[in-house]
Amino acid sequence: MNNTSTESESSAAQAEPTRLGEQYSWQSLLFVLLTIAGLGIGIVYIFGITWNGERLLEGQYYWLFIGLFVAAAFIALPARRGQTRIPFYDLIAAAAALGISVYFSNYAWDMVQSSWSHVPLGTVMWLLMLEVARRSGGLPFLLVVVGLGLYPLISDRLPGLLMGIPYSFDRMIEAHVFRAEGMMGITTKIVAEIILGFLVFAGVLIATGGGAFFIDLANASFGRYRGGPAKVSVVASAFFGSLSGSVFSNIAGTGSITIPTMKKVGYPAHYAGAIEACASTGGVLMPPVMGAIAFVMAITIGVDYATVMVAAILPSLLFYFGLLLQVDAYAARTGLKGMPRDQLPAVKEVLKRGWPFISVLVFLIWGLMYMRWEYYAPWYACVLMVALSFLQKDTRMTPRRLYQTIRQIGVLVTQTAAIILPIAFVVSALTITGVTGALTSGLVSMGGGNVFLILLFGILACFIMGMAGLAIVAYIFLAVTLAPAIINVGGLNTIAVHFFIVYYAMLSAITPPVGAAAFLAATIAGGRPMQTSFTAMRLGVVIYFVPLFFLFQPALVLQGDLTPLIYVLPSIIIGIMLISGGLEGYLLGAGRVRPWLRFPLIAAGFAFSFPGLMTTIIGGLASAALVALVWNDNRRLTQSA
Repeated sequence: MNNTSTESESSAAQAEPTRLGEQYSWQSLLFVLLTIAGLGIGIVYIFGITWNGERLLEGQYYWLFIGLFVAAAFIALPARRGQTRIPFYDLIAAAAALGISVYFSNYAWDMVQSSWSHVPLGTVMWLLMLEVARRSGGLPFLLVVVGLGLYPLISDRLPGLLMGIPYSFDRMIEAHVFRAEGMMGITTKIVAEIILGFLVFAGVLIATGGGAFFIDLANASFGRYRGGPAKVSVVASAFFGSLSGSVFSNIAGTGSITIPTMKKVGYPAHYAGAIEACASTGGVLMPPVMGAIAFVMAITIGVDYATVMVAAILPSLLFYFGLLLQVDAYAARTGLKGMPRDQLPAVKEVLKRGWPFISVLVFLIWGLMYMRWEYYAPWYACVLMVALSFLQKDTRMTPRRLYQTIRQIGVLVTQTAAIILPIAFVVSALTITGVTGALTSGLVSMGGGNVFLILLFGILACFIMGMAGLAIVAYIFLAVTLAPAIINVGGLNTIAVHFFIVYYAMLSAITPPVGAAAFLAATIAGGRPMQTSFTAMRLGVVIYFVPLFFLFQPALVLQGDLTPLIYVLPSIIIGIMLISGGLEGYLLGAGRVRPWLRFPLIAAGFAFSFPGLMTTIIGGLASAALVALVWNDNRRLTQSA
């Protein structure tokens, strides 16, 4: 493609594990072979291909998938930072993971029929999975998995709500490793059946230049306007995040291009990093693809993926609308300009070159929503993308590019599996001890039956668990403990409640004191981590209060009666405009906001946007008066100048 494409490929390479070395090093070749085997077995199982008239059993497939990609994780993910060579003990660990898993796959039928288990080998597999958790999610994630995973050993010794059914170590290993409550259950199903196709699709799309296309399209559409590079960052990250499903690969992939460009036109380092962190965080719940957590939600609630995807549309658009407004307000207040037209691609040229990507995305949405091909749609989209790639020289799937594509897909699948598979131990521990029901009733009791107090406890729990581990861990835990309490007491919509939990769990990525996404963006931008995190928190303010709105007005997640959208949606849009103007000191259409008017404008905007008749009326009256003050103030300043 062009320079953007080259930069995208290099940044994508930087986001990959450094342990793979050069493209054709022996470790890279070994990694690609493991990936090919894993994808091949996945295709055989998902599409029901038979061998001598027999199909793979679910357990057989799960163990083969686990073995191949856990082995790949020990090849790709270093034991410590800066480790570029693969030590002998990692090769032993990879061989052990693969060998044990193949052995277990031979007994998959016995595991179901006669509760077969092998505790010594199961313990080895358990330890290998814990090490994979450490390498993929870091020490905090490992502590969460170990702490909650070992809970059955001491559950009878804990007080009150935390007391549960105790398990011996052997029985705990059996449950964690061999049963449907653990590794043979929902977490492996999510990675090996549902997400796998979307990860393959994301890898194919990126390898054929999809990431560069979306950055070019955003540049062509928004680059010339004031604060153009920041708007490009928001739009490009929304698209890329939806495809990759990962906050951190989104920041590494798009931020390495957009952050330097933002700084070049005048955005401070901390502000540029904060914009990218916010945009990348929101991309995880941006339809049509979204991240792994959306698939977990669909399975947990018991609905199809299309329902979750549709429900996410308005919250995502409102989040990005607020982010774009703040970016624009900052540019207007500080006098930042857009990029020169001669440095930007033409929309017509970008669309002419990138029509295959748009066609494939339209096909994917059609397959998910109309045909309901939940498991199959991304695989069909991959075939279509590869076929269309031959129409252009720059995207043609040559043998070299095919190898790079498989390598990229392997990285995506391995990293995702290494994060999600160990969560099986958390799910198993909460299930077998029976503590989930006790925690649910305990939350109801602590809240005194008041839904607002229960929501307050829930928000705190989302923040704490989100900071301690990953958003998906927080969601799985709270979906089985907090969600039933909120639904039972408040009589609230199930999908709205689960989205409420997901959004607040995600906020840990940009919220101090952890703010991992903001910290990564700050590293790329060369800004201060905490300053970047606080700025990201301000820029992402919409995501802090919109979950409360759709909780009490499920029409915002397109559930139930949609008539309220006629008046609720406009009030929220206007409220977001007022809040953004107050936060940035510049109100669109009215001009600069004096410091003493900023907080009243934020409060009035929040009241006006809250889905309640009385608050909307009061907030609307206050907002009208404040907007008139801001407009009149700017008119007088213009006349005096």
